[in-house]
Amino acid sequence: MNAHLYLSLSPEALIASHLTPEEFGAYLAIGSRHHSSGQALFFELDPAWRTDAIPAMAAIEARMPHADGSPRKSRYISIYRVLEHVPPGVIGDLHLATPDGRVLSLAAAKAGQPPFNDNSRHHLYQEYCPIRPRVVSMLDPAGFCAHITDPAQPVSVPRIAFAELTLGALAGNLDASADELGNLPYAGIVHLRDCLREVSERPDKPTKVLVRNISDNVLYRTIKGGFYVGDRAGLKYYPMPSRVDLDARHHAWWQSALNSFGG
Repeated sequence: MNAHLYLSLSPEALIASHLTPEEFGAYLAIGSRHHSSGQALFFELDPAWRTDAIPAMAAIEARMPHADGSPRKSRYISIYRVLEHVPPGVIGDLHLATPDGRVLSLAAAKAGQPPFNDNSRHHLYQEYCPIRPRVVSMLDPAGFCAHITDPAQPVSVPRIAFAELTLGALAGNLDASADELGNLPYAGIVHLRDCLREVSERPDKPTKVLVRNISDNVLYRTIKGGFYVGDRAGLKYYPMPSRVDLDARHHAWWQSALNSFGG
């Protein structure tokens, strides 16, 4: 009975499981007895990967399966400082589960495919792991990752998983009218403008925290370009399908995402 190895981003945890990604996503999102509900994001890791930095990994096989031989839904291996010990090379597909348990799997971009960049002047990022603030920045995804993982900065992390969120017309024009902004689903648009204006006027401060910690589900319809995981050595990019592609090829997941907390 083969075990999968998963890195959950919300919250951060290293978990072994006999469930497939689709089964595991549903398990995380709705629970085995429908007592819990919530969005889930997790990477599948190379199941053969091991590290001495996480001592409990040495006993994975001995703790799986159950004593009666039945499959184990989840065996938590570590819940603290996991991502920094996971080499990018062992990180596989990213799986996005809606609150009702439907799973969309994203593969990393092929080698040489650059991160999404539409030449926007301003950016909005949602960090997922190991910290969860929402941040505005003048840096593109690659620049942002390099900046936030630079130990020379006053505040940094060894490795970061994050997504870029849409800013609509604010990406190029901080004076865009309410009509031009359209349906941006963020609270505090005035505060958002002010933070964007501050980083645009401060070359020495290319990022600023907009919201210190996001505990609610992030609306999948706000994802711009895709998801990222990386450090100073490089960046892995997981492209998000277009809305047309989501509706045509992943219709059930997309409708579930749109109907869950407004998408």
